[in-house]
Amino acid sequence: MPIRWYGPADPTDPTYRHYERVVNLCLHGGLFAAVNTGLWFVQGLRHPWTHLGWLSLAWGAGWLLHLIIVLRLRPRTPTLDQGEA
Repeated sequence: MPIRWYGPADPTDPTYRHYERVVNLCLHGGLFAAVNTGLWFVQGLRHPWTHLGWLSLAWGAGWLLHLIIVLRLRPRTPTLDQGEA
């Protein structure tokens, strides 16, 4: 089942912005997996790319940084804020 936003799109709503960041993270992860899988597959067939490992590592690190940013910017619920104090 695809993820959906139910209700009006309000860019000023923090929950909506978090949802938008999560969707972008998923797209980033999917693109990372598809491109890297294809490149490694072509390299396995016959085309040697000497820096493919570094490209995959750098892109993977970029995706992890994206994940950290999404987790740090997630909206806080009032019950969690009261529990942490």
